[in-house]
Amino acid sequence: MSDSTRRSFLKTSAALGAASLINQTTPAAEGDGLIAIAVIGTGGMGMNHVGMLSQREDVRIVAVCDVDTNRLQSAVTKVEENSGRRPDATGDLRDVLKNSKIEAVFIATPDHWHGPAAILALDAGKHVYVEKPCCHNIREGRLMTDAVARSGKVLQVGTQSRSTPCVKDAIDRIHAGEIGEVLVAKAWNS
Repeated sequence: MSDSTRRSFLKTSAALGAASLINQTTPAAEGDGLIAIAVIGTGGMGMNHVGMLSQREDVRIVAVCDVDTNRLQSAVTKVEENSGRRPDATGDLRDVLKNSKIEAVFIATPDHWHGPAAILALDAGKHVYVEKPCCHNIREGRLMTDAVARSGKVLQVGTQSRSTPCVKDAIDRIHAGEIGEVLVAKAWNS
């Protein structure tokens, strides 16, 4: 698969929570040219990723990872139903990180594991898409930035809700002055 085709996949899948993850430094799964990925954390958002990614023709879910064996089995079943391929299944993210076939990981673990898992994945040579919040504190965020610089890999944080049509419409209306002068703004910080 050419670099431009891979980049097209990544641009398209950003709306689905994917990332521009590819830097041609690791082998594709099975030599078939598909982007070899793993999903770490197969709860709500993780299963959303599993469902969408396993239907794509330009990626292969090589592995799924979750400490909850029921969720893990559900993810394996979903990948098999959608793609006809059985992924590796593990409860230990270190198994995913050791797998040289995997080019990129999607991290949808509980929030407190987002930063550590992303850092470990980057240091293992994987591109990373990580759900929000990307980290627990500023220090952890800086460590993630350092890991990106060290690894030369790409990291994307799942903040796709910022670009949904209703949010974009609201921002456009505010900028157009439809609500007058903005005096106070409140934000939710997860």
